[in-house]
Amino acid sequence: MRLSGSCYCHALEYKLELESPDAARTSLCHCSSCKVKSLWNKLYGLTAKVPLMSFQYTSGKPKKFVGDNGSETILHRKFCDICGSFILEYGDPVKDDFRFICLGSLDEPDALPPKGEFFCESRSKWMPEIPGTIITLLLKERMIDSRLGRCFSQNED
Repeated sequence: MRLSGSCYCHALEYKLELESPDAARTSLCHCSSCKVKSLWNKLYGLTAKVPLMSFQYTSGKPKKFVGDNGSETILHRKFCDICGSFILEYGDPVKDDFRFICLGSLDEPDALPPKGEFFCESRSKWMPEIPGTIITLLLKERMIDSRLGRCFSQNED
């Protein structure tokens, strides 16, 4: 599966080569860090976790911001220094393995539909759950699988 994307002004362009849509994990995150990085909506972050080797810039060079995400994890965020479009991010723990690309930067964002939501206790009160996704109320605590309608711990099989 080949996908492409860019920033708003097209100074940065990239390609993704995935074995299938299942090779990506698209999710909405309602944590305060993701809300801040989402410059336009301030409601949630929408990214797709992809293997590092599947992502490649085809033109331009991104600007990079490095900072603590508030939970002692160093995040690297890359964006266009001309139009400011957010392209991707990754944390130090996964820097050699994955990239989290901004779904809105894809030319065909519908190709990678959401599979989960995180930090749902911080979701805007008027915003509904996304049907058919795994919903995490508190990361590393309890999860609700909305497809099965049951709660389970992330440590359970």
